[in-house]
Amino acid sequence: MTNASTRVTASHWGAGVAVVRDDKLVEIEGHPTDVSPSPINRNIASSLNGRARVLRPAVRESWLKHGPQARKGERGREPFVEVEWDEVLELVAREHRRIVETHGNEAIYAGSYGWASAGRFHHAQGQLKRFLNQFGGFVRSEGNYSYNAALTLMPYIVGGNYRDHISQATRWSVVAEHSELVVMFGGMPLRNTQVSDGGVARHRLPGRLAACAEAGVKFVNISPLRSDVMSVLDAEWLPPRPGTDTAIMMGLAHTIIAEGLHDRAFLDRYTVGFDRIRAYLFGESDGVVKTADWAAAKSGLDAERIRRLAREMATHRTLICTAAGLQRADYGEQPLWMTVTLAALLGQIGLPGGGYGIGYGVNANVGVADRPFRWAAFPQDRNDVENYIPVAMISDMLLNPGGRYDYNGEARRFPDIRMVWWAGGNPFHHHQDLNRLRAAFQKPETIIVNEINWTATARHADIVLPCAAPQERTDFCGGHSDNALIPMPQLVPPPAQAMCEFDIFARLEKRMGGRGTFSTNKSVDEWLRQLWSETMEFAAEAGTTLPDWDTFIAGDIVDLPDPSPNQVFLSEFRADPERNRLSTPSGRLELYSEKIASFGYDDCPGHATWFEQRDLADGQAKRYPLSLVSGQPETRLHSQLDNGDFSKSKKIRGREPVLIHPDDARERGINDGDIVELFNERGRCLAGAKVTDDIVRGAVFLWTGAWYDPDFDAERNRDRHGNPNVLTHDRRTSRLTQGPAAHSTLVEIRRFDGDLPPITVHSVPQFVSRDRRDPSNS
Repeated sequence: MTNASTRVTASHWGAGVAVVRDDKLVEIEGHPTDVSPSPINRNIASSLNGRARVLRPAVRESWLKHGPQARKGERGREPFVEVEWDEVLELVAREHRRIVETHGNEAIYAGSYGWASAGRFHHAQGQLKRFLNQFGGFVRSEGNYSYNAALTLMPYIVGGNYRDHISQATRWSVVAEHSELVVMFGGMPLRNTQVSDGGVARHRLPGRLAACAEAGVKFVNISPLRSDVMSVLDAEWLPPRPGTDTAIMMGLAHTIIAEGLHDRAFLDRYTVGFDRIRAYLFGESDGVVKTADWAAAKSGLDAERIRRLAREMATHRTLICTAAGLQRADYGEQPLWMTVTLAALLGQIGLPGGGYGIGYGVNANVGVADRPFRWAAFPQDRNDVENYIPVAMISDMLLNPGGRYDYNGEARRFPDIRMVWWAGGNPFHHHQDLNRLRAAFQKPETIIVNEINWTATARHADIVLPCAAPQERTDFCGGHSDNALIPMPQLVPPPAQAMCEFDIFARLEKRMGGRGTFSTNKSVDEWLRQLWSETMEFAAEAGTTLPDWDTFIAGDIVDLPDPSPNQVFLSEFRADPERNRLSTPSGRLELYSEKIASFGYDDCPGHATWFEQRDLADGQAKRYPLSLVSGQPETRLHSQLDNGDFSKSKKIRGREPVLIHPDDARERGINDGDIVELFNERGRCLAGAKVTDDIVRGAVFLWTGAWYDPDFDAERNRDRHGNPNVLTHDRRTSRLTQGPAAHSTLVEIRRFDGDLPPITVHSVPQFVSRDRRDPSNS
């Protein structure tokens, strides 16, 4: 007889209802109260039950036979030996002790980056960092790949913390009531808004945007991709050359000033630096006048349409939306700074439905809701190591120990890392120039990875620890910007020898002679009850009563109020700029920053500045004439569960789809559905062609997140699967923020007529017995 049950669960892409049959997860459907549930849920059961699960502890063969200091073999190519938990924990404990005694804690990098799971307790990085902090700490990372330029730059221009700017974004309900025009640089793709860090109970953004259109709000989509906005918005599409948004903004700004449409009273009261940026726009400081014609030559847009748009923006209540992805390009600080500058010229900042927002669409909740109080989380405790790196400098650090670099006004040096420990992320997805990252990953003496599946990161490790998936343990979900709490009861047991990370670290703590400060001698259940009790206290302080733990975990979504349903960004500052001074040096919006100018960075001076894309300036366009745009996929969160059924359903003969314009395809003899090869001097990959006029001519669009699957017998280790980061460069936005600049990539593309290699990364790597003949001695 079949034993079936259903339970509520949650993930970063939404609440769901799980169907379990005979202790096997069968499927997860969208929650019935979510009118726009994410189909990413369809990846979970098929991935967790798939052929790529890490089922037992495993050690790279050469590392196991010769030890870490011998540095035998090549990570990423070598087979593994499966071992028992007692042995692998002893190997980890002994190696951690050796590294610390020989090189100190500054030789350990555990700045793991990635979304991991949505639970408040079983968050992979939090577990790892708390554990290592009990034993002296580690080198951490600072910032993120999504919007690192904004995190560092915006406090100088607007003050505060950029993450707060996101939560304070003007609500779409306010836009529907007050706005007349929304100009979107980079669009607002719904594929991004399926997810929200920490989880989302309901996907409300599509309905809020549709309500704006029904209210008569006009939308303009300035993006290389037509489908970067919902079709129901009936947005006007102005497709620019990728990387030219700053130039377009400057052409708009020049027109507004030249025609006397700027709000001088607002500029005088609320900003500093207008005269500096005006001089730059009018060519007084560099001899180049940034007219609409100049912007048209850079962007490919029509100059007269730029002028008309400037007039429309100045004479209507206008909200400027700039996608977070624009900053992930060469000089990515500049479109952000120019967004604020352009909005300041209009004088509508702080008005309902006016001003600007940077990062609308970065997740499901921006402009929709926020959490009413904070949720408890597993505390990480103190890290005694002060050193850190900007998050996107992992390869630089490993390849250049002791090397000097600039960051945010400081001259810094890279640590000499001997051990890397990664949990809850996949750098072979989110980092750039994967051939360079592969070389960097050969440098440490030991790499440990906690994983659910055999991703490329796990395959480049020395020790792989098998972890339970979110559905295989109990937790609770509270999104960082969501106004709901969702139970996450354990649905099925972990397979084989997989174990939740808390239990792994609790066992390892005992083996390493710890004093119980990691676990505090509590079980998982006891910790969960403590965190829920703390969350109940925070709720009570906010005037909300939550159910007790046992009632909550057996129940359904707990809905909470939006603390600011009529939020207007910077409205308090506009109402009284003296009483509500910004935390910038001047207390006002800084169109020119004396502080940034004092750093002397030629790649990020004291005001918004136009820079040509580096590869274009180097003449790369003759060999590689197509701009590569790579964005969040429709079928998964970054690379999570890429081996799931929904993710695989959208691939073309097992490869990621690449969008190419019909004219570009015709010139290269490419038809819809062909397997193609994208290439440049950094690498190459295979993909499936999707011929469409939704992409601007001269650009191609390839989703991120295909698990990296290098073919070591092909030129430049050609990726079989369609990972764009084999093509992207590993240079930074600027010395100020050191953000990733992946979107400034040029490629060429051709039809692939060779034998199609199989995808290997969706199954396990090669395993060997520990007593086989040593291949390194052959």
